[in-house]
Amino acid sequence: MHATRLAATAALCAVLAGCAGKAPEKLAEAPPPPPTAYVHAPALAVTASRTSEATMAGYSIPPVMVATDPGREQYDGKEVSPVKLTSAEPVSTFAVDVDTGAYANARRFLSQGMMPPQDAVRTEEMVNYFRYDYARPKDGSQPFSVTTDVAKTPWNDGTYLMRIGLRGYDIDSDERPPANLVFLMDVSGSMNAPDKLPLVKTALAGLAGELSPKDKVSIVVYAGAAGLVLEPTSDTPKIKRALDGLSAGGSTAGGAGIELAYRIAEDNFIKGGVNRVILATDGDFNVGLSDTKALIEMIENKRDKGITLTTLGFGQGNYNEAMMEQIANHGNGNYAYIDTALEAKKVLADEMTSTLFTIAKDVKIQVEFNPAVISQYRLVGYENRALREEDFDNDLVDAGEIGAGHQVTAIYEIVPVGGKGWIAPRRYEDAPDKAAAARLAEAANVKLRYKLPDGDTSKLIEQAVPSAALKTAALPRGDFAFAAAVAAFGQVLRGDEMMMGFDFADIDRLAGQQDNYWRQEFLQLNALAGSLKGG
Repeated sequence: MHATRLAATAALCAVLAGCAGKAPEKLAEAPPPPPTAYVHAPALAVTASRTSEATMAGYSIPPVMVATDPGREQYDGKEVSPVKLTSAEPVSTFAVDVDTGAYANARRFLSQGMMPPQDAVRTEEMVNYFRYDYARPKDGSQPFSVTTDVAKTPWNDGTYLMRIGLRGYDIDSDERPPANLVFLMDVSGSMNAPDKLPLVKTALAGLAGELSPKDKVSIVVYAGAAGLVLEPTSDTPKIKRALDGLSAGGSTAGGAGIELAYRIAEDNFIKGGVNRVILATDGDFNVGLSDTKALIEMIENKRDKGITLTTLGFGQGNYNEAMMEQIANHGNGNYAYIDTALEAKKVLADEMTSTLFTIAKDVKIQVEFNPAVISQYRLVGYENRALREEDFDNDLVDAGEIGAGHQVTAIYEIVPVGGKGWIAPRRYEDAPDKAAAARLAEAANVKLRYKLPDGDTSKLIEQAVPSAALKTAALPRGDFAFAAAVAAFGQVLRGDEMMMGFDFADIDRLAGQQDNYWRQEFLQLNALAGSLKGG
């Protein structure tokens, strides 16, 4: 068995070296063959009915030994954002993030009676899992609205919370561009569990049911090798039959699968439409560091040609979340973790237009705090989305995407001048310069840059936050209170030492009673965390 695994690993490295090195360049140079020319012999285990259908279609699919590797879950956690002195660093810049995977993954842990690893918690994804009462954009000329508000911090009497909210423009079903979707499914042995491949089938079958006749779906699978299972079609029953006939077995040639999926997407590219690969896997690619970098380079190359990547994570034990989030970010897509059939319906049915149809790309936020009004600040979350100040105006720097109807929330904790902050006053600190003092009416200036989906030049939105908002601020209420509660939940799970002893009971009181299903579930998860933590 060990020898077999070593041989499979060596073969995989050879496949990845080929697909992630020179192969993409050759594909770009040579005209692609027509879709009907694809005949592969993937090493997959399938049902008898699927074997019959595959044989009729010209595919040869031999049975394989199921190789399972429990492994360990992998996360790319970051340190909690440090406090910034406005006099030294008045500008904060980051890319937006519409991913929600960290919340669903934390829910999985809590539902099983375990606290999630701190590295698995990203507070911005917790907050952005929920919808808030932001104003609708008036029309599509500016793809999202911008809302700012200020409240006193519930866990620190000396600070305030400043919230920035974006709401994307909604598009009707008849406005949706046609979609060219490639379902890239991991059917390797590691997916042989009830919360993996069966849930993948449910999720993607639900998405297929939401598509229109103008949309096309292809299915690529990978295990020991990669293969095309379903050529592009708008026939929903046919898509569901193809999904239903798959079962798991074999090693994980993830790189080869992604390369083939992109090739199918290129062959069927729809100009002016949505061209997207949707990867469903536990992220257990079995690739080394150098191969991961090569895969990312390929994903970025395809992104620049108009083919984006959404990743859907499944399962536990060997789940590689670090890989899933990373490649989705580089592929101008979004990352979600699917732990239940309800979550699959939420992401791929209820929020299908947000998940698939981009209305703005490379969206960046930059906040400049007035040192004459704000002395210290910190951004809650977004640690892995931080950008340099100079990146904001550089249109070559990639950033986050916003889908139709998507919402993005960012929360800063700020200290007014004269207030007690986290950092004691410095003996030789300079007073704010004249430019800052001349604009005492402004506490901060919020700038956003974005490009339209088919654009290369960014557009700018600018909005000041008045200093008067600090004077009239009260404790957050209603919608803001719930957003603050979710942010506190994420920070407490991360072990944030600046939460001043705020605990899960405090979070429950701050969140208040809720009538929305997902918000009610949050209250239950918070109570679970409190019982597990003892507070």
